Amino acid sequence: MTNDDASADAPALRVGFVPGVTPTKWERKWGERFPGQRLELVVVAQGEQDEALRSGRVDMCFVRLPIDREGMHAIPLYREVPVVVVPKDHPISVYDEVSTADLADERVQDTADLDAAVGAIELVAANVGVAIVPHSIARLHHRRDVVFRTVTDAPDTQIALAWPIEATSDTTEEFVGIVRGRTERSSRSPSGREATGEQSKRSTQKPQKQGSGRPAAGQRAGAGRGRTAGGRNGRRRGR
Repeated sequence: MTNDDASADAPALRVGFVPGVTPTKWERKWGERFPGQRLELVVVAQGEQDEALRSGRVDMCFVRLPIDREGMHAIPLYREVPVVVVPKDHPISVYDEVSTADLADERVQDTADLDAAVGAIELVAANVGVAIVPHSIARLHHRRDVVFRTVTDAPDTQIALAWPIEATSDTTEEFVGIVRGRTERSSRSPSGREATGEQSKRSTQKPQKQGSGRPAAGQRAGAGRGRTAGGRNGRRRGR
């Protein structure tokens, strides 16, 4: 497809995205490259990402893995750093990062369903435990009465671009190219080859520092003393 091929009468490419993903940069690049073809962005609850793709509600979707890979292309894009959300005056708030051992005595809210993360964070604000979520989710639902800190040894989450194999077209290939950073003059690679053997990038963005009176940047809970604030045993974990 070229710019001349795009038509104002062509159906819009419907691209879904789960909460925490920010697709505006790809939307902008698409508009610059294909001004004649509309790109429609659709917010998709994480619990509905498979259904949205298989029902045709969206043509492609930025999903949070895992998904059912049967009949699907899925290109891993980047990893999300896990953070713990705590009340603003919590002892953990004075550190830049912690380990799961530092949270052993905490009541950790169930955030397996990230669509309910806002409720979990409201409970944290009410001093009912803490919550571990992807960094993007913590930023999306940030409140003034909570802070979030990197958890060094909690599992990452991964964002991927997925679409049904049977729905592969020149249009979907062009969008894949934009997401992967290919220029207009770059040749496309078949989706099957792109969707395998890819090295995913871990997000290097760290949570914004908040509060005051913290140790030097990079200090972890428990580093340099036998016990963490609040009486928990602290362990400094090597990278």
